[in-house]
Amino acid sequence: MENKPIARTLRLLSQLMELHNENPFKIKSVANAAFKIDKLPFAISSKPISEIDKIDGIGKSIAAKIVELLETGTIGELETLLSQTPPGVVEMLTIKGIGPKKIAVIWNELHIESIGELYYACNENRLIEAKGFGLKTQEEIKKVLEFKMAADGKFLYARAEPIVNDIHEKLSVWLAKIDHESLFGIAGEYRRLCEIIEEVVFVIGTETPEIVVTDLINLELGFVETDTNIFAAQLESGLNVKLFIVPKINFYLDYFRLTGSEKHVNEVLALAGDYPFKNEEEIYQKAGLDFVVPELREGLNEIQLAKQHQLPTLVTDSDLKGSLHNHSDWSDGVHTLEEMALYCRDVLKLEYLGMCDHSKSAFYANGLNEQRVYAQHQQIDELNQKLAPFKIFKGIESDILYDGSLDYSEDILKTFDFVVASVHSQLKMTEEKATERLLKAIENPFTTILGHPTGRLLLSRKGYDIDYKKVIDACAANKVVIEINANPLRLDLDWRWHRYALEKGVLLSINPDAHRKEGFLDMRYGVMVARKGGLTAEKCLNAFSLTEITDFFASKKG
Repeated sequence: MENKPIARTLRLLSQLMELHNENPFKIKSVANAAFKIDKLPFAISSKPISEIDKIDGIGKSIAAKIVELLETGTIGELETLLSQTPPGVVEMLTIKGIGPKKIAVIWNELHIESIGELYYACNENRLIEAKGFGLKTQEEIKKVLEFKMAADGKFLYARAEPIVNDIHEKLSVWLAKIDHESLFGIAGEYRRLCEIIEEVVFVIGTETPEIVVTDLINLELGFVETDTNIFAAQLESGLNVKLFIVPKINFYLDYFRLTGSEKHVNEVLALAGDYPFKNEEEIYQKAGLDFVVPELREGLNEIQLAKQHQLPTLVTDSDLKGSLHNHSDWSDGVHTLEEMALYCRDVLKLEYLGMCDHSKSAFYANGLNEQRVYAQHQQIDELNQKLAPFKIFKGIESDILYDGSLDYSEDILKTFDFVVASVHSQLKMTEEKATERLLKAIENPFTTILGHPTGRLLLSRKGYDIDYKKVIDACAANKVVIEINANPLRLDLDWRWHRYALEKGVLLSINPDAHRKEGFLDMRYGVMVARKGGLTAEKCLNAFSLTEITDFFASKKG
């Protein structure tokens, strides 16, 4: 069992203990252990049982629970509490912004035992009657519930990816046995590299559809025929899958139709005609267009660009020369600065690393005060001598405060090679105020990169409303780079605004926001959405060579 499931199990145990009003000291120790385990740089299951209680933050009592979990797959105390708690109340614990204390009131005083009942109660203004609740709290809970319900059946691309790969492999092996000459592919929003996946579409082209259909039903993957040669299934994970079985001669036409947006498909076929094609390239040739890669087939301006031979050469994983905006154990990261640097240099073969630990306002993340900034810079100087020609740039993720100022003086800010300015607190503002706050931060001469511009968390938190055009225009005027935060939960700046930023001459940077070595691998998700947004290597900051980015940082500092 990996660390994250162990941490999640202990966190649930601590929540249920609090829900049932158990000993506060025990609750805190279990919650603290869950946090510690999630941050460990090694698998706790790899340790001998006798050594688990010696891990920082884990005593004998917690160690016993972990051993029980590893050996049996559960914890007896957790099962007891679950048996005493309605399933709907347990589900409420997953709702952001409602802690166990409030859920206890909702359950025990209002006798609400499901999310559906809770939403109904909000609509009926019942929540404001309970102790500790008011109209504002009720409205906030209602918004969270609406967002959660809208997200049902939707998957982050990164979460869907291993599930899709698994079923693709199973279907490929099956097809090779019954019809090895068939054509097979993944279409739909997954092929277009959309950040949210609602349905995965597979297409099979075969000359023996009756054999494929008969054998598919016997495959026991849960497929049900919804129309002639069209099958649907909902996987155990909840992911919806649709499978189209088409004549082999029509495969590429149907594959094309089932991949692009409706607008893109209709416009291209209006130019190309509607008959069998030997491949997708031929479709675009017949239409008099350059080939459009799947991720661009969104019905924006890609067809016009394809007519004019002006489609961008999109950025690729191999274009990236470095990684900017990363955290080490100096703040809330897991690995040391040197471990992060060596991973970039030796495993990823990058030329540089931008270290951006949290600033002093982020006390919850062990942010760096002025003295620790100085100490980290000394360590970076030492490592740069040791690791040359690989370079670590001295960066910081400086919190944007309520009034838009950064949380260090100019004397400290000028010691950094670059500054990522980000909002982490007080997210509830009007669009006007949130925009003003960002504009002031962008106009700060020490701001190099605007980090995760809206603070969104996909399928969890909408992100604060901003006037995108004003923010992007300000970045253009002040030569501030905009981050594409590559964490698959963020992917912020949204790819739908990349084109506008590029038209205004703004550079974008694909930043993983890595808090451990494995976090660097998230850059590939950033590349995916950057490609959807039309980003080229020339306009991507961390595709700059070491010499180019050194010159860029120097020019920005003036």
